[in-house]
Amino acid sequence: MASPIADLSYRNYDGPLDPPINRWWAIAKMSMRLSIKKKGFWVWAVMSGYWYLILLAIFYFADQSTQLGNAVGRKNPFFSNIVWKDLFVNGFSVSQLFFLILALLIGAGTIANDNRANALLVYLSKPCTKLDYVMGKWLGIFIPMTIVTAVPTLIFYLYCLMSYRTYGFLSQDPWLILKLLGMVLVPGALHSSLALGVSSMFQQGRLAGATYAGVYFFGVFFTKAMQSIGVMSAMNGSEGPSGTVNSLYYCSIDGIQIALAKILLHTDGSQLIPGQPATPMKLVMPAPSGWIFVPAFFGICALAMLLAWSRIKAVEVVG
Repeated sequence: MASPIADLSYRNYDGPLDPPINRWWAIAKMSMRLSIKKKGFWVWAVMSGYWYLILLAIFYFADQSTQLGNAVGRKNPFFSNIVWKDLFVNGFSVSQLFFLILALLIGAGTIANDNRANALLVYLSKPCTKLDYVMGKWLGIFIPMTIVTAVPTLIFYLYCLMSYRTYGFLSQDPWLILKLLGMVLVPGALHSSLALGVSSMFQQGRLAGATYAGVYFFGVFFTKAMQSIGVMSAMNGSEGPSGTVNSLYYCSIDGIQIALAKILLHTDGSQLIPGQPATPMKLVMPAPSGWIFVPAFFGICALAMLLAWSRIKAVEVVG
């Protein structure tokens, strides 16, 4: 006699079969979690904005000197002579070394360590494509670095906006905030792309980091040599650096970022510390051609990502 109770131990699934989405975001979140757990990340992130703290200290003493001189209510000539957008170019420029350290800390081993652990076999055996993997790893570096770049820049902008509008902070360049929002994206985009490209070539994060640092410092030495040539030519009576020397000055990892900052803010820069005697313009390295360096920036990022894409392969190691 058949049992009146049906066997309910197994049921066929008849729900929706949607494809997995946002797989890249899961990889990016995991990369960011690993980054923020590193104590060094927070130390270098804070250090990257040190120049803005120095400027705030200078502004504080300049305000105090005005009050001590019984000039309350009068405009302080110290602030009247400031080119405000140049302060952001300078703050961005002196932070380049800290951006490199952050890129080495959170990005140099991002693919190299996966190669060493054969993790690509796991990643790509799941419903995860190479595009998901590359995009997730890229965003895992880009987002933290962009936040680190943006926070001190925007805090300093808001402080100056609230305190120094009467000194032309807003009237000098009403669109400065939009230009700064573009500028803070530059380090994250460049370092993320280059770090992925270099990291994909190695199976140890330390080797990838050493190679990336070597490329960076080689570029720094080269650009400093170009700057020296430009200064010497100016001291010998020339009007300033030649077009070739000026372009070569920006041919490095930090140089192309400074070039993009000057192009976006439309400035050649000025003296590093406000209140000092103005630097003769023939000693200033002017902003390079945007028609050359903007395509070069995107081209370098694309080539580095293409390198990473070509080297990402799931290879099973059989002992």
